[in-house]
Amino acid sequence: MTSIRRARGGPGPRLPLFLSRVPAGFPSPADDYVETNLDLSEALVEDEEATFYVRVAGDSMIGTGIHDGDILVVDRSVEPGEGDVVIAALGGELTVKRYEVRGGRPCLVPEAEGHDPIPVREGEELIVWGVAQHVVHEIS
Repeated sequence: MTSIRRARGGPGPRLPLFLSRVPAGFPSPADDYVETNLDLSEALVEDEEATFYVRVAGDSMIGTGIHDGDILVVDRSVEPGEGDVVIAALGGELTVKRYEVRGGRPCLVPEAEGHDPIPVREGEELIVWGVAQHVVHEIS
């Protein structure tokens, strides 16, 4: 089941942000202090009125780093372009896929083995709800 929520209004909680980047290798002991605060809504939402969140079900986009249970930050104000990851309705079903044009026709393309591209056939209505801008997922 797909769950859709609109971006909440107003400022969110401002949490500490370390301005120095964290190396994925050996950590630097000199970089362990907070320099500012960060509101994730400010960092992830460009157009609050046009933004919503959706939770992903399934593994067809795992090649792009989108996993089952992840939350996507989706912007309706962004015009979908070739290669964008979109939330789209086709045949009354919502899906998250990469948008491509093949042979002059739109196609919804998964990013995982065992999942076939979904061409939009003549007479079918494709409704793009928005373009995914960010993905939020747990790492453990």
